[in-house]
Amino acid sequence: MIRIGVDFGGTKIEAAALDAEGRFQARVRAASPGAYDDSLDAVRDLVAEAERQAGVTGASVGIGIPGSPNPASGLIRNANTTRLNGKPLQADFERVLGRPVRLANDANCLALSEAVDGAGAGAGVVFAAILGTGCGAGVTVDGRLVEGFNGIAGEWGHTPLPWPRADEYPGPMCWCGHQGCLELWVSGTGLGRSWRADADGQAVVAAARDGEASARAALAAYIDRLGRALAVICNILDPDVIVLGGGMSNVDEIYAPLPGAIAPHVFSDVFETPIRKARHGDSSGVRGAAWLWPLPP
Repeated sequence: MIRIGVDFGGTKIEAAALDAEGRFQARVRAASPGAYDDSLDAVRDLVAEAERQAGVTGASVGIGIPGSPNPASGLIRNANTTRLNGKPLQADFERVLGRPVRLANDANCLALSEAVDGAGAGAGVVFAAILGTGCGAGVTVDGRLVEGFNGIAGEWGHTPLPWPRADEYPGPMCWCGHQGCLELWVSGTGLGRSWRADADGQAVVAAARDGEASARAALAAYIDRLGRALAVICNILDPDVIVLGGGMSNVDEIYAPLPGAIAPHVFSDVFETPIRKARHGDSSGVRGAAWLWPLPP
């Protein structure tokens, strides 16, 4: 039983064929074309190549995307890969691939992958956050995605930074039209911007490791903001495990101080929620997309 997962990103598209045990049988990728129709063709070609390498045809296809489909119209909204917005992406994928397709937000795919056989395996409620160029999250309960009545569950990145300090309010303007969104603070991009206008998160981390005082201060402020942001999730959802993915999840220095940054803002006399790095790393998105199709009984 082979399932195909596609991770449709702004800079690359990856397709992978997974067997029933979650082992890769094929894995192919290409740069994301700039034009919408070319992107459809690229996905078609990558799926065909993944099937060829895995020796199958007609496999199920799940696709993780930035943004999400409107449950009423099917049109994509909220994608920072803006060429997708307003497009009937699922219908167009089904047309070019000639089969049914399941579509989900890329952070939801991370959450599903980690809940099935990753850092959240066996947990009842998993909150999984992507901390990369942008910021998003997904929620699973008993290994099943929670997408919400409006299809926007987990849109954590476009909620405001909680308990803002005077120098954090009202915050920078976000591409979504609001100010102070978490995406501008706890993404890798946000960390970089908080240090220097032209820096990214990895530059801050590298400088902090070299002992640069201002970079170390920026990283400490980042951990404090991430702690406040996750405390709100704990107060509302109280997940069994928090899983971190994206580029910032690979920064080992954030894990030891993070519980101490969360605890003062949690409405509880105890905070022991485990915080774990995504087990499957950069593979979580494509794996979760494949898991959108369950195995037949």
